[in-house]
Amino acid sequence: MADTSVVKRTYPWQTAINGVEISFRLMEPSDREKILAFAHALPDHDLLFLRTDVTDPKVIDEWIENLKRGRTITIMAENGDELLGYASLHHNEVLWTRHVGEIRVLLKPDLRGFGLGKIMANEVFAIAKDMGLQKVMVQMTTDQRGARGMVESLGFRPEALLADFVMGRDGRTYDLLIMSYDVTGFSDTADTRPRR
Repeated sequence: MADTSVVKRTYPWQTAINGVEISFRLMEPSDREKILAFAHALPDHDLLFLRTDVTDPKVIDEWIENLKRGRTITIMAENGDELLGYASLHHNEVLWTRHVGEIRVLLKPDLRGFGLGKIMANEVFAIAKDMGLQKVMVQMTTDQRGARGMVESLGFRPEALLADFVMGRDGRTYDLLIMSYDVTGFSDTADTRPRR
C-alpha cells in the first residue's frame, strides 16, 4: 500500500469534462498493468520526450517502489476502468532540494486542451502544499510548445535552459527547459474542484 498519509484531499471524486465522466483517485501498486497498458497505447511522439520509459516494466516497478516509500504520489484520472491520464508528484526529503517536488502530467491525446491537465496539476499543487513543499518544477524539451503553454497558464516560470541535455528515444539531443511554480502562494482554502 502506498504511503499517502500526507494527502489531506478526499479521493476518489468525480466530475465531467467535455462530456466524459472522470473519476480521480490515488494510484496503488495494483495499478501496474493499467499504467503499462496506458503507456503502450500512447503515440510514439508522446513517448519520445518522457523522462523515463513508462513502457518498460522495470520503470513501473521502480515507480511503485517510490509510491510505497512515499517519494511519489500519483493521481489517476479514469473513465470506468479506462485510464485517461495521471499526474505525479516526485519528492525526495533527503536531498538538498527537499523543499522542491517535480510534477509530471500525461494525458491521452484526445483529452488534451479541455482542462483535465489543469485540474490534475492543481491537485498536485494542493498535495505539495500539504507536504510543506515550497516549489514544484517541471522539465520538458523546448519544442514541447503545447506542454509549455499549459504549464505557463498555471503560473510556472522558466528557471533554466540546458543545451543538448536530453537525448530522445530517436537518439537526437534536445534542449531541456526547467520551469518552477511557487506553491507557497497556492490558495486551496476552498476546494474548488468541479463536481457533478
